Amino acid sequence: MAGTSEESINTRTAGHREPSRPSTGQQVFLAELAAGLRAGQVADDEETLTVYSVDQGPLLERHLPLAVVWAESVEDVQHIVRSCAAHQVPIVARGAGTGVSGGAHATQGCIVLGLERMNRILDLNPDDETAVVEPGVINADLNTAAAEHGLMYAPDPASYKMSTIGGNVATNAGGLRCAKYGVTRDSVLALDVVMADGSLMHTGHQTFKGVAGYDLTALLVGSEGTLGIVVGVTVRLKYLPREIHTIAAFYQDFRSAAAGVLAVGKARVQPAIMELLDNGTLVQLDELNGGDLQKRGKSLLLIQTDGFGAAAEADVVRQVLADRGATVTTEASEEAEMLVELRRNSRGVEVDDEFRVGEDIAVPRSRLVDFVAELEAMAARFQVRLKVVAHAGDGNLHPTFWMDRVDPATDADALQRLNAALDESIRVGLEMGGTITGEHGVGQYKLRWLGLEQPEPVRELQRRIKELFDPQGILNPGKAI
Repeated sequence: MAGTSEESINTRTAGHREPSRPSTGQQVFLAELAAGLRAGQVADDEETLTVYSVDQGPLLERHLPLAVVWAESVEDVQHIVRSCAAHQVPIVARGAGTGVSGGAHATQGCIVLGLERMNRILDLNPDDETAVVEPGVINADLNTAAAEHGLMYAPDPASYKMSTIGGNVATNAGGLRCAKYGVTRDSVLALDVVMADGSLMHTGHQTFKGVAGYDLTALLVGSEGTLGIVVGVTVRLKYLPREIHTIAAFYQDFRSAAAGVLAVGKARVQPAIMELLDNGTLVQLDELNGGDLQKRGKSLLLIQTDGFGAAAEADVVRQVLADRGATVTTEASEEAEMLVELRRNSRGVEVDDEFRVGEDIAVPRSRLVDFVAELEAMAARFQVRLKVVAHAGDGNLHPTFWMDRVDPATDADALQRLNAALDESIRVGLEMGGTITGEHGVGQYKLRWLGLEQPEPVRELQRRIKELFDPQGILNPGKAI
């Protein structure tokens, strides 16, 4: 098992490094790289290198890239990759930098390939219910464009207003609506990918069904930029629902709210959204928004039904939850819909990063109540605080262990206790049949736990696949596998 050293604490400010002067060989590489691009596409000033050296994930050790290079076309990406391959320079592809597992952290001697300027919607076909987009398109912008045709792009991670489709593809991102509509992989039909030698490959199809050959599209979705650079994405759209009904159910304890999730499923209702918030989250939301949620209950279950029949489904949900002790909002509650938006914006904790740790463990829904009970026991045992939000519809929890800022001189083991609680939560989640990451990806940070979930033969096969796609090992090295 991974140790509980202080290095695993989330400290994005740790390890600041001054940019080193490029070697002669690196200077030759950078000159060749810039020669094939326009002015303003390559930067190597300290401020830019520092900003682009990390995403939102925990930082174990900071490395400044040789340069940040912005691609504006497929041809740019091909030129950049070919130049890097010729000089064996690692490439870390980056969208908006909203990832939380360190998947876009710079590695030693790399360039960061910024894809945010490739932000065009190339095609939107309402009849086929598809769109073709460049990787830098913002999730929310795609939805805005689709809505003009009565359509939507279903995956909606909490960062949907900032994150890119390319980044969503890299991590196989989920979101609030994944209870009904699935994760990113369920909405991706085809990909255009620049391979490690600079060649361009198209995978998949424009049809909703297609089983010809191996499903390389599915393999590339979630590969975190380690197998190729995604430069085009064909996605499936869904029709916007005619009706949406939102229910907020307050409980006096978190375990009862978790049990409510299972009760709704047994009632044969499939909500679009099922979100679970514990008391710590309600306290935080009250502090940030001036509300009184914590006075109404110790936990909150948010459920949204949509489509024809949504009203009838909502009535069933209200009855089921009320029968199990919940205080349920009234019909067509505007407050409930407001709470969904608050949940979307509840990402993060307003405490110092170095005094919190958290993950996105997923467990079978049948073990949801048991896992919540274990988390509460861990927090008490290690004398730390606990905050949990969960995509309860698919058993994906985001537990955060934290504490108030402490003086290491008076509480020397504080950071070790946080990491011990985190490691214990991973171990227990796996014992219950879960996974170390439901939607955020392995990135750099979770590699220390990957061996606990995947046996060595599986990991070796993945390394062989990586070598086949990327013989030189230049695509996002040290990530994902």
